[in-house]
Amino acid sequence: MFSYISAEQRVPQSHPLRALRKMVDEALGELSPRFSRLYGKRSRPSIAPKKLLRALLLQVLYTIRSERQLMEQLDYNLLFRWFVGLNMDDPMWDVTVFTKNRERLLKGKIAQAFFQKVLEQARERSLLSEEHFTVDGTLIEAWAGQKSFQRKDKSSSPPQDGGRNPTVNFHGQERRNRKSGDSESKLSYLGHALMENRHGLVVDTRLTRAAGTAERDAALEMVARTPGGTKRVTLGGDKNYDTRDFVREAAVTPRVAQNQHARRTSAIDERTTRDGGYAISQRKRKRVEEIFGWIKTIAGLRATRHRGKAKVGWMFTFAAAAYTSMARLAEDCSMAVRRRVPFATHSEVVCWKCHWKCLVPSRRRTSLDFLLALLLLRPYRCRSCHRRYYRFSFSA
Repeated sequence: MFSYISAEQRVPQSHPLRALRKMVDEALGELSPRFSRLYGKRSRPSIAPKKLLRALLLQVLYTIRSERQLMEQLDYNLLFRWFVGLNMDDPMWDVTVFTKNRERLLKGKIAQAFFQKVLEQARERSLLSEEHFTVDGTLIEAWAGQKSFQRKDKSSSPPQDGGRNPTVNFHGQERRNRKSGDSESKLSYLGHALMENRHGLVVDTRLTRAAGTAERDAALEMVARTPGGTKRVTLGGDKNYDTRDFVREAAVTPRVAQNQHARRTSAIDERTTRDGGYAISQRKRKRVEEIFGWIKTIAGLRATRHRGKAKVGWMFTFAAAAYTSMARLAEDCSMAVRRRVPFATHSEVVCWKCHWKCLVPSRRRTSLDFLLALLLLRPYRCRSCHRRYYRFSFSA
């Protein structure tokens, strides 16, 4: 079959992947020197790492369960071929390409570098808050069975029957590899995310082994790396972070939920709870569950497909970068839709406070608004910082 229409012409101009590819190409273009150091100059030509990362990004965005199925999709899906950068007649790669190149991408910390480039793009658009954050953790099931439990002191004897499916009995043995005291023991990792409260974007990630204090330890490490703004940084969280050690060691204003019952006293006093920002932080912190829900369902990290802490952490950071890109893309698409409604010319005006092109008509009317309407002045507000403006408008 011969066609005069290229894949570039087949993809609609309004397709969301067009805006996403523009952001991805900008981030990967800045990582080209890092890619050059990962591959030898005298070896055989390899698959371009930019194409590999675009293919992995499609796997995360479209919930493709395996890399073998991803190769099948790339073979006949023209949209995927266009996004990766393949022509219609280019031969498809072997599935072992990802296995052989994953160690190089892991060694070069490409996921962390790509995540930082995405954050820089969001920071240039004033999408990141430097004052208010939220931290939380979620369990990621490991690729192992329940019979893989082993004691840390190696005192347990091997099963007598042996074989592929030996008999293992854990009755009467105490287990401490659990997220909390009331939960069951699972072979899993613990993924941590630090979210800024303005737009709900991920600004830092960690992956540790599931333990009782892992969430608080990772939170202290991530908070220590936050740049901070002109005001004191605040940190929201659930009841698991309400401990005296965490509140004392955190170099921020803790706004975590109070854990109060008959045998325990909360480390958060009334000086924090009576502040109006405490209630706002408690309301905003629930958005971090949307991040974990997207990563575990859409990105497919509810149960990991990889073995080893380093590989699972690489995929967790890469999925967080994909979520941040999609969140920015959704924001840009909403701005594009808003420019097609009435008062479209005013949405191009930049707010002098937050430098965003997001002026929209204000629905709230005051007595001053009715008086200024006689002078053809209509109220507008900035969607980002909610500052009100008055501009001339000849429409009703």
